[in-house]
Amino acid sequence: MWAGFAIVLLAAFSFLYLIQFPVTRDFPWVNLLLFAVGGCFLAVGLKRAFGSPERYRGKISGIVLGVLSLAIFGLFYYGTFVLTRDIPSASGAPHPGTQAPDFTLSDAGGKSVMLADLIRNNRAVLLIFYRGYW
Repeated sequence: MWAGFAIVLLAAFSFLYLIQFPVTRDFPWVNLLLFAVGGCFLAVGLKRAFGSPERYRGKISGIVLGVLSLAIFGLFYYGTFVLTRDIPSASGAPHPGTQAPDFTLSDAGGKSVMLADLIRNNRAVLLIFYRGYW
């Protein structure tokens, strides 16, 4: 049971590390796999605890760890799959190769800089758009 709970905790907190890789950020398959393995370990531990309680004294701790694991998985699922629906889509964002609209921004010194001036004075201008939701 304890190993299963530890794996569930690993599944929840490893998302903070795995979010930096696109293969695990777009869909958290590694975390879901770890949750499944942790759930299997917990199920085996609960079966042992209730199957032969005189040998495996873990009825109370098994129930507590099972409920905590379900709560952790529920919060992970809610945060990953339900709350992310509120993030607006990037359908209006520019794609690579499209002409950016002209704009004016302040540089680090507070001086206004226009995109048209940068294009006129330089061979190329690199614009990086971060998709964010604040």
